[in-house]
Amino acid sequence: MSLLAESPVRLSPREWRELEAAHHYRADDLTAAHRARASRHERHPVEDFLFTYYSYKPAVLRRWHAGEGVVLSDAAERAGWRWYAPGADPGSVHVDGVSFRAERSLLVAGVSRILRATAGRAAGFGCFGLHEWAMVYRQHENRHPEPLRLGRRGTDDVVEAHDLRCTHFDAFRFFTPDAVPLNRDRPTRDAQSALEQPGCLHAGMDLYKWSIKLTPLLPGDLVLDAFELARDIRTLDMRASPYDLTAWGYEPVAIETPEGKAEYVRAQRGFSERGQVIRARMLSLLDGD
Repeated sequence: MSLLAESPVRLSPREWRELEAAHHYRADDLTAAHRARASRHERHPVEDFLFTYYSYKPAVLRRWHAGEGVVLSDAAERAGWRWYAPGADPGSVHVDGVSFRAERSLLVAGVSRILRATAGRAAGFGCFGLHEWAMVYRQHENRHPEPLRLGRRGTDDVVEAHDLRCTHFDAFRFFTPDAVPLNRDRPTRDAQSALEQPGCLHAGMDLYKWSIKLTPLLPGDLVLDAFELARDIRTLDMRASPYDLTAWGYEPVAIETPEGKAEYVRAQRGFSERGQVIRARMLSLLDGD
């Protein structure tokens, strides 16, 4: 259903250009450090992840969209943009939600199904970020060049002392062969909507991926909110990982200790709450509410 079929919001040139400028400023601030490192061919084990794993460049974040159901007055320069259509008034444009939903119906349906199932499920907080540990379990090489905080044997001991409860396929698929049978569930791509739960850090990070895939249906501020959540989650993800990142300025969240577990769960609950707000807003926009 297209929101434009209801009562579209109309933005004057001044209104939408101010929103666009504010979006550019916020996006540039969020990506400044990454862009500076890229120009120097430098890497960062934590902050660069969102641009490498998800493969969306800063320019994608910078492009502002008002979202479906909003008419931009005097915006003829956007007439050639993909998924935009001319409005009733000369020079006005709007996001062509009907065409987007028709051509990408499987994507919209699939993302909606995952978001709805996740939003309606109780959050789980017993994984303690052990997916990163399971990715190096009984391996001679690490996924990242940083050293292991507890060494090889100490890392394996932590995995073996815990019940692995990973529910996210894109984390589980990187488990080492020896770690796979230790996990309580067997996540698959097809079963994603059946297992995804709002306490999962990766489910929270994926909100950024979904927001980009649903662009330009979603407004720019929601995309940047999802990016900021993913960035903050990634920081906890790596602080709780087996890697020693003190040289990069990150103190570890020692999930092998009771104190570390408590710290991890406190942060995890906060991210889950933030993710549910973003998830609810995405669903509302997709449903045309």
